[in-house]
Amino acid sequence: MKDKNLFLVTTQDNQQLDLTKAKELRSNNLYPFGKHNYAIYRSPEGLYVKGLNTGIGSHMLNTYTIITEAEALQYQHPYVREE
Repeated sequence: MKDKNLFLVTTQDNQQLDLTKAKELRSNNLYPFGKHNYAIYRSPEGLYVKGLNTGIGSHMLNTYTIITEAEALQYQHPYVREE
């Protein structure tokens, strides 16, 4: 039986990451889900991960990419206005 509390993702370059204990740095996880959804995580191993929704209404995030710390700290999602 799989542990349903784990947050396991596969990045676009096929790296599998466990974000279960990752810190969410910023996000816009609003329903209904769509292209406005994003999240930036810092994993316990020190990796920075960007999660995006490519327009799938049934999932909050569906694509993940490892990014640099500078990108993570300065990230502004194109579909979200920062105020």
